[in-house]
Amino acid sequence: MSDSNLDYIPRNYEDWKFCITKKCGIPLTKDYIEKRLAAFRDLNSDHTKKFIEIYGEQYTNQIISWFVLAQDEFKK
Repeated sequence: MSDSNLDYIPRNYEDWKFCITKKCGIPLTKDYIEKRLAAFRDLNSDHTKKFIEIYGEQYTNQIISWFVLAQDEFKK
């Protein structure tokens, strides 16, 4: 963990995963990951458009890559 207080935007996979699973209490299940990937990849979605507007396209792509990494953990 790069910081004891994660009141910032996660900058690496470990911090992102901690935020999702520990701070938010959301289990990274296969179903959840697939739904989030589908949502983030839907460029017509108002949620995705707003996320990109707030965080930028580069960070949105980073989030997608972290969901893909989480998805890959199920394949091991």
